[in-house]
Amino acid sequence: MGDNMEYVALTGLSERVITELKQNRLLTIEIKSPHNFLAAMNLNVGDFIFLTRTSSDDITGGTTGIVARLLKHQIITQRVMQSGEMYYEEREMTTLRLQLDPRCIARVRKVLSNKIGEISKVDAEEIPLYNAQ
Repeated sequence: MGDNMEYVALTGLSERVITELKQNRLLTIEIKSPHNFLAAMNLNVGDFIFLTRTSSDDITGGTTGIVARLLKHQIITQRVMQSGEMYYEEREMTTLRLQLDPRCIARVRKVLSNKIGEISKVDAEEIPLYNAQ
């Protein structure tokens, strides 16, 4: 990893996810939010991504997060059947399952894109551990 790099950003993640990644744990997360789904859809195994609990609207230079390497990428579609006396309905729900290997804490230098309907991308730099809170 270079000093600063471009990353696809997954935003608005839970405190628990970020905490577990900070503790250097391999972690599998499920992505359901449309914004993150769009961003994660075209990732490839081996890609480095930036993950933060900050929502995409609020990301600015200085936002911190975790850079992780993508180990597994799975699209899962579940069918849910519902029926009543008068109807029969089939619903599908698709989620993305990502297995992440955390690498470092990083800080956004510049937001490259985060409009609705766009993939969030940031230019971020690694924070040496002694600088991280």
